[in-house]
Amino acid sequence: MVFVYIVRCNFNDPENEDAWNAWYSGPKITQMLAKPHFRTCQRFRRQSGSGRDYLALWTLLSPAAFRTTEYTSDWGFFEWAQHVADWSRDLFDAGKAPESAFAVIAQGALVTVTFDGRTARDAEAERAIVARSRPRLIWLRAVGLDRHTPMIGLEPLPDLTGAAPCERDHGLRVQEAIYRPISELRIMQHA
Repeated sequence: MVFVYIVRCNFNDPENEDAWNAWYSGPKITQMLAKPHFRTCQRFRRQSGSGRDYLALWTLLSPAAFRTTEYTSDWGFFEWAQHVADWSRDLFDAGKAPESAFAVIAQGALVTVTFDGRTARDAEAERAIVARSRPRLIWLRAVGLDRHTPMIGLEPLPDLTGAAPCERDHGLRVQEAIYRPISELRIMQHA
């Protein structure tokens, strides 16, 4: 079983944004992938649609990852914390989907649909409507951490063809965004 850990945020210091991205996509990912249960990570920046500017998608073997000494003694944004805004971290059950189902190639894109602040019941009703126009979304239910959204829909695309956020006139309160990779897929190196 695979779990997907998604961190979404904005960064409010444009002068240091390149340095922050270099740190997060380099040493930060390396540090986290050395911890128990962390398997992969890829970072993205929002190109269009609504939502936070940055998204990091991690795959994990177990929710126990967040209770290990290695994690609890050494995590966070460190010196960058004062510039990270609208931060959320949610854990989702990916069921039988393989880790590779969430990887995006360099010229690809990641479609996301979230229901921030909605109840699970409302999100499920809205998911059924969204699924009609985006039938290939992989739907994941929140199982831990902040639970900013009760579920998320993810669809990796090989390129930007068909990647425009859908225009909705159903009165739904969903956030749909297109993210582009800003890091390659990184895979843990420990056993």
